[in-house]
Amino acid sequence: MSQADIGLIGLAVMGENLILNMESKGFTVACFNRTVSKVDNFVGGRAKGKNIVGCHSIEELVGALNKPRKIMLMVKAGAAVDSFIEMLLPHLEDGDIIIDGGNSHFPDTIRRTELVEGKGKLYIGTGVSGGEEGALTGPSIMPGGSPAAWEHVRPIFQKIAAHTDDGAPCCEWVGENGAGHFVKMVHNGIEYGDMQMICETYQMMKQGVGMTNEQMHEVFAEWYEGELNSYLIEITRDILAYRDEDGNAVIDLILDTAGQKGTGKWTAIAALDLGQPLTLIGEAVFARCLSALKEERVAASKVLHGPKAKFTGERKSFIDDLRRALYASKIVSYAQGYQLMRAAAAEYGWNLNYGGIALMWRGGCIIRSVFLGKIKEAFDRNKELSNLLVDPFFKDAVEEAQGSWRRVVTRAVELGIPIPAMGSALMFYDGYRSGRLPANLLQAQRDYFGAHTYERVDRPRGEFFHTNWTGHGGTTAASTYTV
Repeated sequence: MSQADIGLIGLAVMGENLILNMESKGFTVACFNRTVSKVDNFVGGRAKGKNIVGCHSIEELVGALNKPRKIMLMVKAGAAVDSFIEMLLPHLEDGDIIIDGGNSHFPDTIRRTELVEGKGKLYIGTGVSGGEEGALTGPSIMPGGSPAAWEHVRPIFQKIAAHTDDGAPCCEWVGENGAGHFVKMVHNGIEYGDMQMICETYQMMKQGVGMTNEQMHEVFAEWYEGELNSYLIEITRDILAYRDEDGNAVIDLILDTAGQKGTGKWTAIAALDLGQPLTLIGEAVFARCLSALKEERVAASKVLHGPKAKFTGERKSFIDDLRRALYASKIVSYAQGYQLMRAAAAEYGWNLNYGGIALMWRGGCIIRSVFLGKIKEAFDRNKELSNLLVDPFFKDAVEEAQGSWRRVVTRAVELGIPIPAMGSALMFYDGYRSGRLPANLLQAQRDYFGAHTYERVDRPRGEFFHTNWTGHGGTTAASTYTV
């Protein structure tokens, strides 16, 4: 049997499309699926006549591979990944590589890397973004895990990945153990935020201004040609123009309850664990949760009343305000996402290449946009950049958009239209640019009821004080101080 360059387990759509992508780039691929009939159907169908080897057992798959063996799992995150790792390990030799290409939670990848390396093998946990089409034609790939594995998978991954206009592959080594899956998780969190902000913009146009689908389609088509150029703006443009065979606008027939697979929630939880104010993505997750309360919302709409105000003013200038508000909010979303990655890198000892991550997201993935090139340039200017908002380009962009941003949020409040993501983005901006916040009062409250101590503005950081606020609270203070 001819030896295959890589093996892949899991013949759902993503797995099949990745195999076809690899084969089209000159690689021979061996495949296996727990339901073996899927192997036969694939090899005799979409893979017919191609350099794809169908295998009916783990042993056969392992035997079909060149050394060091490279086996990619495209199975459901969770127990299935652990199960296949346990099945594979007894058949592998030292230096062989197991790759998890699913949406695994990064702590699982940290644990699995340690387990597999402890058995003398190598492990990669990689994010793969771009959906079914991206898997077939070129996704964004974000690998992390055992550094020694990278040289062996790099030729395959970088060849099958999407490429930027200047030919750079949207795939580069991210970092140790769970770094690749963490970066993919943050990508998905930013995706949640981008989608929610576009939805809020749509609702302001539709409910606030009273625009038709065709008019909104034209606006998004125009925005796609400017600084908001992105995949999500492109598909929103197309969705708003789409009609079914009966001439109905499909967007108006879709129930307003949103699903989620959990990666946005994981991003928000990671932010809480690391003490990072990921407010916009958190609001995007909660907006999906609120949308799921459809029956409650319908009932509430009959008894809870908002303002009677109607939109007044010049529509064209307000649409331009919306564009600027969306752009400024998008900057905050990415600023928060990068802040989270920086905190995780410090916590887990990862050496993340922030400009390289922006480059990986330039093509193939769901959040791909021209905007990401500006992020790469920001980190090229300053590798130690603490926050995108203080980069000269983004600082100027937000300041230029600020008036529009505030007008949009004010108008949403006046009209009673919820814009939680764009609103929270503005609140974060105002908080981040505040040299002094009211947390001094909060610390006084904590010290009053719990003797939690506080620091003083007139003394060096790291000195802690307690006040006996009532006169009979005593002088004993808590032994820990947590900001």
